[in-house]
Amino acid sequence: MLEDASFDILSILQNLTKSGLSKSESEILKSELIKDQTSCQIFHINSENIEWEFEKRSQILKSISPQITESQLNLQINSSLLSTLWYVWIPLAIQLGDKYQKKYEGKIIIQGILGGQGTGKTKMSKFLKLILAVMGYECVNLSLDDLYKTYSEREEIKKLDPEIQWRGVPSTHDLQLGIDTLEQLCSDRSVWEIPRFNKSAHSGGGDRTDPELIFTKPQIILFEGWFVGVQPVALDAINAYGFAKESERQFVLKMNAKLEDYLPLWQKLNSLWLLLPQDYRYSLKWRQEVEHKLTTGMSDSEIANFVYYFWRSLPPEIFITPLRYSVDLVIEINSDHRITALINP
Repeated sequence: MLEDASFDILSILQNLTKSGLSKSESEILKSELIKDQTSCQIFHINSENIEWEFEKRSQILKSISPQITESQLNLQINSSLLSTLWYVWIPLAIQLGDKYQKKYEGKIIIQGILGGQGTGKTKMSKFLKLILAVMGYECVNLSLDDLYKTYSEREEIKKLDPEIQWRGVPSTHDLQLGIDTLEQLCSDRSVWEIPRFNKSAHSGGGDRTDPELIFTKPQIILFEGWFVGVQPVALDAINAYGFAKESERQFVLKMNAKLEDYLPLWQKLNSLWLLLPQDYRYSLKWRQEVEHKLTTGMSDSEIANFVYYFWRSLPPEIFITPLRYSVDLVIEINSDHRITALINP
């Protein structure tokens, strides 16, 4: 499955999005699903419901294929996307819908998605929203970035603490805005507001923009960010880390203390998924690839300073990687952005 999907399977999936499948092709896909023990465990697939699971995924894939256009998601259907949709995103959406109907009995689900730079958390959230809409669910995407403090507030922070050079690290978010947003999205009213952030304002410094207004109460909220759900760690874990300088250790201690302020926001989450690169250092390569495509992108040295800043604030080996044992689902990613494994801790 996933990165190991054979050419035959991908060819069959292509046929499914276009002209439909022959009986033999359908049987091949069902056989591939049922023999993947990890996927069967995570998505509760067995010999009794494989037919239902296959038909459900097939219907969704055929329904969303016409909607995946450059004008909507800036993506084209290719083998990698088809594999990810079939094996990961569609079944995850089905699982969320099932949880909403059964486990939460119609109460709003707030699903956390944790992933560093370049892991694809925003793309995943957009696709899940599209899939859930096809399934008949009202879904809202919210990013931790949408909760940044205003430009003027962050400028004041920089004056008080010169170590806070860029937005993004703990202390640069309006946590009460986040809590208020999630609470009002769960309340009954006629209009709901979702905060949004314009990263290009103030020459890249970024600032709040007009909130997005929605007029239908959401059923599922996808809340994503590079440290969504990350908890403060014990001091021993920080002190045991091999810092090159004492100032680096002090910076991490400060960021660790700031994470305490985020706990009331994280408590709103019903579940947390972790997008985990096989090596967290892939983020630097991914960021460089993005910037090199931009006419006004950062230089390699600027990119390195930017990425290392985040690593220095919350070193992934201390704060992110250990979460693979406590989150609800781990989605492992290789250097080519392909999903290599689903892990149920």
